[in-house]
Amino acid sequence: MNERYNPFTGSLVEADLDAPVPAAAALGLEPPRYCEQCGRRMIVQVSPDGWWAKCSRHGVIDAKSLERR
Repeated sequence: MNERYNPFTGSLVEADLDAPVPAAAALGLEPPRYCEQCGRRMIVQVSPDGWWAKCSRHGVIDAKSLERR
């Protein structure tokens, strides 16, 4: 079974419960701060035209790849 982590809090997400999402994140204004695959804190860079986040184990994601730009 693959574990999944909340990208905004880093806490483990239980399969039958919805993960809380901050209001700014729901509006697309806040980038994820934690890796969904391992729960590690990511390096995040925000710019006027989007953002990118890098997990040391799982690589880079960006606003464009998640359609949040």
